[in-house]
Amino acid sequence: MSRGYIVPIGGAEEKFRDPAILRRFLKVCGGPDARVVVIPTASRLVETGPRYVELFKEFGAANAVSLPFEERSDCAREDWLTEVRDATGVFITGGNQLRLSTTIGGTAVATLLRHRNHHEELHVGGTSAGASILSEHMIAYGEEGPTPRCDMVALAPGFGLTQEFIVDQHFQQRDRLGRLLTALAFNPRPIGIGLDEDTAAFISPEDRLEVVGSGAITVIDPSEMEFSSMDSARRHDPVSVIGIRLHILTEGCTFDLHSREATHPAANLSS
Repeated sequence: MSRGYIVPIGGAEEKFRDPAILRRFLKVCGGPDARVVVIPTASRLVETGPRYVELFKEFGAANAVSLPFEERSDCAREDWLTEVRDATGVFITGGNQLRLSTTIGGTAVATLLRHRNHHEELHVGGTSAGASILSEHMIAYGEEGPTPRCDMVALAPGFGLTQEFIVDQHFQQRDRLGRLLTALAFNPRPIGIGLDEDTAAFISPEDRLEVVGSGAITVIDPSEMEFSSMDSARRHDPVSVIGIRLHILTEGCTFDLHSREATHPAANLSS
């Protein structure tokens, strides 16, 4: 009995020409034996769930099903809970992460996802909003820009699959360095993971992160932060953050969430 993979994706992952991320996720979930549950709750588009179901079946999954939890009462449906209990992987789509937290947070579905990921090797991935919701704390919304500011970001509880990191997505495309730094300046315990579009962090049960995709992942390690002015900053003020480490990781690079060591692809091949 061990933890499953956690796979946050930065959004806009390639689905047709070279769907490397989705194929890799399916492989982790068991390949031809995979049974994937898609949760499209974050999206307002009715076609979102069926589109991912079609893709996973096309890639060779034994079974894929969409569970469109629209109301909190849906989260008590025993037939849908059975689907989650039988799944080898759960994929959470993009949209609005607050729809995920307000609809599913604190329900039997959220409890089951966390328990099965921690103890029954259920692999859980999410793209965009579905990536943000995976950790204990999520970025609910915020402003763009490279400089952290006192009121730049709003945090909310996520599904709590991990306490080790906090995620931001569409990172380079929407200039979100400042809001991730702001989130870490409040409390520099977790690692900050900024995911570019079409880029995923495949985080193993041993908390080893591997980059897959065409973009980059910005990893912010605040463990040696010497100073943050968050406690004295006024509304709209820029915030000082001193002593953090920043890594830019592309495909094949890894990062150990425990040792806080980053490794490039050539070093991984030689080891």
